[in-house]
Amino acid sequence: MTVTRSIRTPIMHRVVEVGPLVFVGGTIADDTRVGMGDQTRNILTKIEGYLGEVGLDRKAIVQATIFVTDLSHKKEMDAAWTAFFGDALPTRATVGVADLGGGALIEVVTTATRG
Repeated sequence: MTVTRSIRTPIMHRVVEVGPLVFVGGTIADDTRVGMGDQTRNILTKIEGYLGEVGLDRKAIVQATIFVTDLSHKKEMDAAWTAFFGDALPTRATVGVADLGGGALIEVVTTATRG
């Protein structure tokens, strides 16, 4: 099976495709000084941009793993999340972690599909 890698960073490719599956690596917000809702919106917009580079959009996302440093802000994240996805909500898990570095409150990993 062919593996296609796109959008290289110093430590990974942002997007890796295998068959119909499209994996988007961990993404944090550009501005980590803002709150959870704004970081969530920024991350989701970035992920959609990465998917756009390979011909997909947010509706192709079928799964997400979300890492947050403070679960007490989960409602703020949920509001931004549901506003972004509307009725096309992917499956997801939200995991509390001690630290994401650089002031990041949230990091999101997604899987999309071409099928």
